[in-house]
Amino acid sequence: MTRFSSFKPKKVLFIATRQIGDVLVTTPLISKARELWPDAEFHFLGYKGKLDMLKGNPDIAQLIETSDRPSLGEYLSLFNRLFQRYDLAFVTQPSDRAYLYGLVAAFRRVGVLGGHPQGKDTQDQAKRDKTQKQNAWKKWISIHTVGVDYFSQHVITEKLRLLEVFFKNPEALFSKPISVTPPVGEALTPVITNELTQPYVVIHPGPLTAYKRWPLAHWQQLITWLVQRGFQVVLSASPAKQDLALNQDILSLLDESVQKQVLDSAGRLSLPQAGSLLRGAALYVGVDTSITHLAAACNIPTIALFGATPPTNFGPWPNGFIGKQPYQLRARSQTVGNVTILQGPGACVPCRQAGCLDRADSHSECLDLLEPNQVIQAIEQALNQQ
Repeated sequence: MTRFSSFKPKKVLFIATRQIGDVLVTTPLISKARELWPDAEFHFLGYKGKLDMLKGNPDIAQLIETSDRPSLGEYLSLFNRLFQRYDLAFVTQPSDRAYLYGLVAAFRRVGVLGGHPQGKDTQDQAKRDKTQKQNAWKKWISIHTVGVDYFSQHVITEKLRLLEVFFKNPEALFSKPISVTPPVGEALTPVITNELTQPYVVIHPGPLTAYKRWPLAHWQQLITWLVQRGFQVVLSASPAKQDLALNQDILSLLDESVQKQVLDSAGRLSLPQAGSLLRGAALYVGVDTSITHLAAACNIPTIALFGATPPTNFGPWPNGFIGKQPYQLRARSQTVGNVTILQGPGACVPCRQAGCLDRADSHSECLDLLEPNQVIQAIEQALNQQ
């Protein structure tokens, strides 16, 4: 590998054209790059509505938003704005479009390459062959690439390894505490502040896809226990219709006395406000979703319910962890720093498929069988350690 340890870029572009969680997990990379190049100017390119995770980030001088499905006119306008304006681009997703943006924007590029899980059948081999062909041109235009490993390599490590080529000793990247930088908080609305009258727990039950859901009856049992334990419960959710409906379905199962201690904040908070809410919470419980990563970044006790997703790849990063891999691939319960990851039973866990039917609307038996008592036990242990 050719080293560029003497390279000192003046302008750097970070590209993350995916979801808000994918934006948040680039922040350790940005922080380490700032340590390496204290005088460089950093810009960040991502999708409209997905960059609030970077609000107030001290290392980013400019945010550049683009549509997730740009028209020809938008492409031309963006290319004109980007064209060869940067010394270096970090392409943090393996998509063709992200690499195209990097090619247009910078003289040099480093990037993440897509992969396919190891398998023995012909279909898997065909997918791997296709991925290799797609990766060929991306390697050719890059001075350094890092391959995705969905089971063994954490996504934070994946992003940080993009800096390997700029270090004489790449292991130095992982020899100091590594942290995720949450957005700067915003004040909560008086309506929500006035309703928070006692210690509270934030619960985020709604993932982007159905196969990451935990059963409604389990949420009912957990919330009832939390209220009996003396906590208010704040239900969090995005403004998406399915998330709003999910919170209402959970509320409808609760006894009236329990409902009075539950505040539904669904669709009422910006991401910076969600950060403020989380910082004031006694604890957080959520599924595999971006807000769970935000909770961990806010340094509160975080209980994450994982099914198909390997925690070794996308478990919430425990802030201040030193090293490349905080987690085991499979463990019913594992705690590292402020994060506890719970997995359901089954030799297939984690499968990295879209649930048992391998489609977005599937159920996941491992989550169905993850009992509320296991979550309650994890909460008690987390609270006792405070």
